[in-house]
Amino acid sequence: MVGVFFVVSIIMFILFNNVPGDRALNQVQSLRGKVSDEIFQRHYEEARERLGLDDPIPIRYVKWMGNLLQGNLGYSTFYKKDVIKVIGQPMVNTIIINIFATILALVITIPLGIHCAVKKFSKFDNTVQVLTIVGYSVPSYIIGLVFIFLFSVKLGWFPISGMNSPNFQGAGLEAVLDRMHYLALPVIVMTVASLGGMTRYVRAAMIDALRMDYIRTARAKGLKEKVVIYSHAWRNALLSVITLIIGWFMSIFMGSIIIEQIFQLNGIGKMYYTGLMNQDYDMALAIQMLYCVITLISNLITDLSYGIVDPRVRINK
Repeated sequence: MVGVFFVVSIIMFILFNNVPGDRALNQVQSLRGKVSDEIFQRHYEEARERLGLDDPIPIRYVKWMGNLLQGNLGYSTFYKKDVIKVIGQPMVNTIIINIFATILALVITIPLGIHCAVKKFSKFDNTVQVLTIVGYSVPSYIIGLVFIFLFSVKLGWFPISGMNSPNFQGAGLEAVLDRMHYLALPVIVMTVASLGGMTRYVRAAMIDALRMDYIRTARAKGLKEKVVIYSHAWRNALLSVITLIIGWFMSIFMGSIIIEQIFQLNGIGKMYYTGLMNQDYDMALAIQMLYCVITLISNLITDLSYGIVDPRVRINK
């Protein structure tokens, strides 16, 4: 994990520092025409020195990594604040949005996938398969636009964008209900967009598990069908599904750039997009490395969880 982290950090740092554009010029561009050329040039050189753009890339990387390991994520040139002070609230918003969407999706897809596997090739299963193929094939931004048109424009049930009512001054339960009203449609869109893939994945894993010999043995012993399905088959099917489930839970920290942009949500994905579009590379690079750390931790938790689900893969002392 440590090796992968440093390799990814080197690659991403080189990529971000070779993106076309002049970060120093972008910072002082607002001064052009307001001050003399000599003063403008001095501010420009000071900006290059402050950003370390005159140093070779290896030296700049060492300085950046040293600051990163100390918790200094850099300075946001767009927000004029330290990155760590900027991403706090967006991270909280992203976690709130994604955790509801993830839990809702799992509550729906796992029972649905299991039922489709048990009743495979039935009319219900065939209908669900058609719907999941459609849902899996349609991009999330198309689903978002369709839902905005139906539930916001036509029915007027939900607001189109934002996280709170304009000039809202309420507190307590009133503030929570107002926030939930604004987040309901994005959560629904994210949940619907993820149903197709997960349902098909659970169904395929359960079908493979139900074909095993131990399932025939369990049924021959006279065990109830619910015990066979949920205690025997699902426990073994979970080994292949757990990677996806843990990935979903870890994604609550990563945000959704597309959904947050469509609904103008102040989340970590939107911050990442804003950083890229405004050449705020300290912001974008910090969020990119956050994604890297989350992915590595997710892989570690997945490996450790295999031993919990299946004792056969546990490491003996």
